[in-house]
Order: sequence, then C-alpha cells, then structure tokens
Amino acid sequence: MLSRRDLFIRTGALATGAFGARVRECAAAAAQPSTPVNFEVPSGSCDCHTHVFCDPGRFPFTAARTYTPEPASVEEMRRLHRALHMDRVVIVQPSVYGTDNSCTLDAIRQLGSRARGVAVIDDKTPASALDDMHRAGIRGVRVNLETAGVVDPAAARQAFRAALERLRGRKWHLQIYTRLSIVDAIRDDIAAAAPLPIVIDHFGGAQAALGISQPGFATLVGLVRAGSVYVKISGAYRASIHAPDYADVAPLAKALIAANPRRIIWGTDWPHPDSARVPGRTSTDTAPLLQIDDGRLFNQLPSWAVEASQRRLILVDNPAQLYDFPEE
Repeated sequence: MLSRRDLFIRTGALATGAFGARVRECAAAAAQPSTPVNFEVPSGSCDCHTHVFCDPGRFPFTAARTYTPEPASVEEMRRLHRALHMDRVVIVQPSVYGTDNSCTLDAIRQLGSRARGVAVIDDKTPASALDDMHRAGIRGVRVNLETAGVVDPAAARQAFRAALERLRGRKWHLQIYTRLSIVDAIRDDIAAAAPLPIVIDHFGGAQAALGISQPGFATLVGLVRAGSVYVKISGAYRASIHAPDYADVAPLAKALIAANPRRIIWGTDWPHPDSARVPGRTSTDTAPLLQIDDGRLFNQLPSWAVEASQRRLILVDNPAQLYDFPEE
C-alpha cells in the first residue's frame, strides 16, 4: 500500500516539473537541475549520496529486489555535477544489486580519484573482496533497513552489530538507512561503535511535518552533538510534503547543523529512485525515477547553514575526512 509519505514524494516530484513535462520520448532520463545554483559553492565540494543504475544487460539486478529502477548513467551524473559545481562524489550501492557491487565499482572506475563508494556486503563476502574494494575506492558499508522494511529493533540491532564486526580494523565507516525509532532503539550500540564512524542517511528518517519534537529526533541530535554519528542532510523530499522547495525541512537541518556542523554531510540522493511499494506495481515492473530539481533543492543549503564556514565543513572538509579523498 502506498503510504502518505510515499504518495507525497511521488506527487512532489510531479510538481517539480517531472513526469508530464518530460514524457519519455524514447529513453528515460534521470533528473537534471532546471534551477541554477545561486550561491558560491566551495572548491572540492562533494555530493555524498548518489546511485548509478547501469545497463542491466551488463550488470543484472538481484532477483530479491523490491523495485526496478530506470537507468541512470555516469555521464548523466557528470552533467548533474557540472550544474551543481560539485568536484567530488560518493556512489552508494543501491539495494537493487544486492551484494554484487560491480555496477558501483565500474562507476567509480570511470570517475577516478574524484569518486568514492559505499558497498553492500554480507557474511559470505570474503575479506579479500573487501581489500579489493578498498583499493577500488570503497570507504564504507551500507545497511539498508528501510528499503528492506526492517522496523523491528532486535533485527536492526543484529544487522548493525554484524556489519560492525566485519569492519573492525578497517578505515571504513558504517552507513545506515533507517527511521528514527530504530536510531533511538539502538542508540547505545551506535554510541559504542567508536572509533568506527557511523553515518545516518536522509535526516535519520525524520519527517518535517512532525517538527523537531518528534519521537527519536532528540536522540539523533544528541548523537550528532556527541560526535557519535554523521548525518546526511540528503533527500529532503523524502522528509517533506512541500514541493518544490521542501522548506519545512529547514528546522530539522538547522537543528542538526547547530548540534555539530563537523558531523553533517550533504547529498542529492540522485537519481531519486522510487522504491515505494505501489499497488499493482511488482518488483520487476519499472519504477520511474523521480524528477527532482536538484538545483532548487541545493539552493536551500544557505538557509540551513548560513555561515560560509559551515557550508565548507558540510560540503568539503567533512567528506574529505570521512571518505579519505586525496589532498588537492
């Protein structure tokens, strides 16, 4: 069943210009910014949350996927980042490939030293494969609880601890896509993970309509303040129902940045896959990519982080440290 949140994500995408205005002439296209960036983007800035969806003939999807996205290529990503003035990028392994990270690794190879990646592994992934992935640019592992529908704290804690154990001794981080109730339930595990960095996706699953007093948000802010987690202020349209600017996300972003700007990173969530469970749509039916105006959304950042020094931390310094980018 399509939730209210997912419904607004999809209808919000329509409001930004999307499906009607860009009816697919011959091949689907991932979103490109239609609004120019209106502030100075510092050199070395990084989009810390993207995906690439390769030609399924070369890189097949896993049969266990919950949705089937349209293609989104490295060349389209390059166009996006030219428009946004991004110099660096982090490619996150999407759930549709399971633990086969070949598409993500191929994209990193094409982009070279300006790219890093976050992989998905399981207990069958050998240590030698992790070594190979490190040499190829992988710097973290993602545990995607939200897309998998994991809402039980005990199951979440087990997945978190298992991933944490695999990363002991590596200069990687553990990234989690989940909701605030899970963050709250496993807060002690998160706080005890140091020195391994923990990264929480997409505002921790907070919902703008519920404000900064919503259950679990204070826990997330506290973890940020203590330096126990990084939070991605990414995919604002997933937290908001107010397209096209998603201005109601501002209180969440400001609270997280005020808590500790050295633990905040930013990302587009391009190419905006629609992983919602839609009535009548099966996991093998093509789910159109959401058409989000990333330029317009990026222009919200100066209202979230008013000081240029804060924006530099979020866009340049924090990603450089977390993802081990080479010094320029």
